[in-house]
Order: sequence, then structure tokens, then C-alpha cells
Amino acid sequence: MPAVVLPRADLPFPGSLPEFQRLFPDDMACAAYLEAIRWRDGFVCGWCGEASEPYRFANRAQVLRCRKCQRDNALTAGTVMERTRTPLSIWFWAAYLVSSHTPGISAVQFQRQLGLNRYETAFQILHKLRAGMVRPGRDRLGGQPRDHVEIDESWVGGRTRGEGRGVHDQSLVIAAVEVRQRKPENVKGVPRRNGRYAGRIRMEVVPDRSARSLCGFVEAAVEPGAVVVTDAWGGYATLPDRGYRHLPVAAQGDPSVAEDFLPISHLIFSNLKSWLRGCHHGVSPQHLQAYLNEFTFRFNRRFYPFNAFRSLLGISGQAVAPTYDALYSGSWQHPNAAAKTGRASSERGHRQIVTKSGALGRQPDKHGIFCKTRLLYL
Repeated sequence: MPAVVLPRADLPFPGSLPEFQRLFPDDMACAAYLEAIRWRDGFVCGWCGEASEPYRFANRAQVLRCRKCQRDNALTAGTVMERTRTPLSIWFWAAYLVSSHTPGISAVQFQRQLGLNRYETAFQILHKLRAGMVRPGRDRLGGQPRDHVEIDESWVGGRTRGEGRGVHDQSLVIAAVEVRQRKPENVKGVPRRNGRYAGRIRMEVVPDRSARSLCGFVEAAVEPGAVVVTDAWGGYATLPDRGYRHLPVAAQGDPSVAEDFLPISHLIFSNLKSWLRGCHHGVSPQHLQAYLNEFTFRFNRRFYPFNAFRSLLGISGQAVAPTYDALYSGSWQHPNAAAKTGRASSERGHRQIVTKSGALGRQPDKHGIFCKTRLLYL
């Protein structure tokens, strides 16, 4: 019997485990879901262009054969599931668990939940899904006139915090956070973060704190002309020359600056480190970018689980997924921000802006950002 293909408007997101089991009881149901997304108006052969009802196979649910040219069309072609030998139901379970579990899921837990024989299979499936979490050509942050973007960096991971004389094995991660405004929530009579909250984020592993690395990331992640708030590190000094309205913040040893000027980016880094330690118990520097991609994907779609579920299946674009050998050999480069165009800068040191202190310095400017500047380090 041919699988029932549901119209696009009738492709619901399973809100619970019983509902998921009802919607996707077997591989044929999963294949029908993929077919309904790929061909909204019915099957069209990718080889000859024939629009007709294809042949279907009970033991090969992911294959549709054209009745005219007799050639096979794989439902998984061009997705992260391409050429997979794993049943479609396992992939759908993986996409559902990753998109619906707020704290995430580790490869060990995923292996136990689905009864997989090998840890390597679970590890590869999750990394293939992470490869599909970066949408090619995604738009940059800071497109709204009332929003501004916080940029900051932090050391992440490592077996130890230091090995003496500044030597450590941690990785440097930079983040861009879109800061939006809403009516402030009062916590014990005090407005919380002055009504600021996080919109979308971008994260990337960078080799150093040079202007080439930091400003190159900003150019790839933030729209030109946006208001960008950073600390006063000299690596950001060339942002005005690159078309950004730059507000450097000099802390001058005051720890309260984080809550005043860069509260959202610090909150994001705190959540990231708690997630890496709590869910994955630490990750290797080789795969850290993949986990940053997952954190970004989950955070940006925290209010849209259905979009996350479909995107994880690699339907929205031509997603290239890594092989098992490429993952372990290190030849696979996890996707990150778009190609950088930042130019190198030889400037070093800190750029401090001296302003008046006190209550007057804490008044927000026309962009809604506090103007008192200080120097901040993580």
C-alpha cells in the first residue's frame, strides 16, 4: 500500500512521546513525512522531471522509483541522512530528542535511549545532525534599528584552568548576542536588566584575540552599521573603520560593569559552560565548534520547536555531513560563520574611553545603551 502523504499544513510537530509514536510508528511514516516536505504538490522525478505517482518499496522506504525512467530517487539525498544505513525511524527519534530536550542529550544517553549497539553510531548521528544546524547564507545580527549587539569572548573547556605562567589548554570562544528591548520585569522592585533580553546569537572558536580574528568574526556575524558594544580590548579598535557604531566599555576594575553593560553575553557564556559540563561533561577542542553550533541552534529556536525539528533533518538546504573517518581523523572542519573579510591589525593594548562617572554617566544614550565605559575581562 502506498504511504499516505500529508499536505504541508498538516505536518505537526509532535509535542509528546505518545504523539511522536503515533505520527512516526515506522520507516514508511517517516518516509511519507520527508516526501510531503520535499514535494509539496506531489512527486517529481529528479532525473526526467516526470510528475506522477512513483513506485514504493516496503523494504526500502527511503527510495521512490520513477515509473517513466525507472530510476531511483532517494528521499535522503542532499540531507544529513544521505547514504545512511540507519533506519529512518532512528534519525527521526534523534531529531526529536535533540530538538525537544531542553538540556540536550549526550551520545551515551542517546545510545541507551534507542538501544544502539555501538557508541560510534550514536556519536556520528549526532554530529551529522549538528552539521545541519548551520544554515548556509544565514543573515547577520543587528538588523533592527532598536537593537544592539554585544560582543565578548571567553575561555572554554580545558582539563585545567592553568598550568603555570599563563599556559593552559582552553579554547577561546567569541560570541555575538542580539540585544532586544521589552517592558522591564521588576525583581524585588528593581528592573531586571533594564528590559534587555537576548535575541539571536552567533558563536565561534577563534585562534587568538587579534584584530584579524575578532573583527573578522564581527564582520561575518553582524550587519554593518549596527551598534556594537564590546570591552575595551584593542582588538576591537578598528570596528568604526569597518562600518560599525562601536561603543567600547572600559571596566576600570569595577565588577558591576558586567550587569550594566554586557549582561546578556555573560549570561550566554554562563549557560554555555553549564551546558557543556552538565550534559556532555566536557568536549574536545577538535569538536568544540560543533557543540557551539548546537547551542546556537537550540538557543535561536527555543520558541520554535517545529522549525528546529525539520531543520535537523536537513530539509531546509543542501547540508554536507561528515563521515565517521573524517570526524576522528580531524580532516572534517565543522561549519561556522561565513568567510571572513577582516584585515589584520597591528594595534595592541587597551583602548579606554574616559567619561564622567556617577549617576549622570549611567544614563542611556539615544540607542538605549549606557554610556559610562570601563575595562572588562572574563
